[in-house]
Amino acid sequence: MAELSLFDRVVGALFGGPPSGEAQAERQLVADMIEMIVDAVEPRVRLHARYKDKLEGGVRTTIAHLRTLGKAVQPPLLLTRANWSQDPCVNAFFATADDVRACQGRSKELRAFFDDPANGGVDTAYGLLGMKKEERTIFAPRLEDGVLKQDVAQISVSFSDHRLIAPSAEPMQTRLEVGRRIIRLLAQVALRRIVALDEKAVDLAQHKGFLGARLRILQLARDGMEGLVDDPATIDEQIKSLERELKSTVDDYIEAKASLATLDGYIGEIVKVLSQPAEHVQLAPNTLRLNRMGIKVDAASEDSANVLTLTEITIGDRVHGVIALVECPRAEMPPKEDLIANAERYL
Repeated sequence: MAELSLFDRVVGALFGGPPSGEAQAERQLVADMIEMIVDAVEPRVRLHARYKDKLEGGVRTTIAHLRTLGKAVQPPLLLTRANWSQDPCVNAFFATADDVRACQGRSKELRAFFDDPANGGVDTAYGLLGMKKEERTIFAPRLEDGVLKQDVAQISVSFSDHRLIAPSAEPMQTRLEVGRRIIRLLAQVALRRIVALDEKAVDLAQHKGFLGARLRILQLARDGMEGLVDDPATIDEQIKSLERELKSTVDDYIEAKASLATLDGYIGEIVKVLSQPAEHVQLAPNTLRLNRMGIKVDAASEDSANVLTLTEITIGDRVHGVIALVECPRAEMPPKEDLIANAERYL
């Protein structure tokens, strides 16, 4: 068996099952996580003699958060047309039973998995399904206390932009994919902050140069022919104002360069992200009661409803959606010809 990479060891320890509880194993996980983050964000951090000590606290906070997120992932859903009428989640995710099959057919990764000769004996693949969830208010008839009322405000829940990725022969491998992507996200956020420091320093350097040029122009105006025509006191006031702005810009530039140029600056940005991972990514179970029309049903209502437990994902303040582990039988994969024919209907 091939030796696991550092990345896979960390992901497996966090999302592959409960912690072992052994102190040595925990220390090894922290050490591996530190090296993995440094590899992904900025390897030059290793030039700092105490980079491990500085990163350890943030890494332990992130590890605790990731273990919490791992518990939010629900067991795999069976994606079949027949299960559309039996599983409330599958029924809610897709408008029709045929949409279940079409979603699998559109996944290039799933098709490549089944087409791979190495997987010729695999009849079921496990994958990660991602969707957008939208809630909107509609006005529709509803039965209240035995009376049919018109134009009652109700909340409709729908799912769109389905993406099926990361197929594998084992459900645990797909579960680990969730962990891989979350860790990469945190590394991405930290690296983006370091790049932003660099961009700030460049912008300040350009602005400093611009202000310096303007200052020289005013000094030439005061001491040249223009000073014979315009009041030198007015020009001096402009020079003093510009000198104050230039000093402020230079101070900001020095601070930005110091933050960027020192290894402590890199480490500081990484620690900020690792110390508050919940600000950047959240996975949380959410229970919904929906009827067969996708309308929210209040818990106190006697109306029939399906109870759904969703795994909702929030990335910063930008992306909100739902993810689900899914089980995809080979028999449900439509032939390519069906996809082409279906696409031609919309041309």
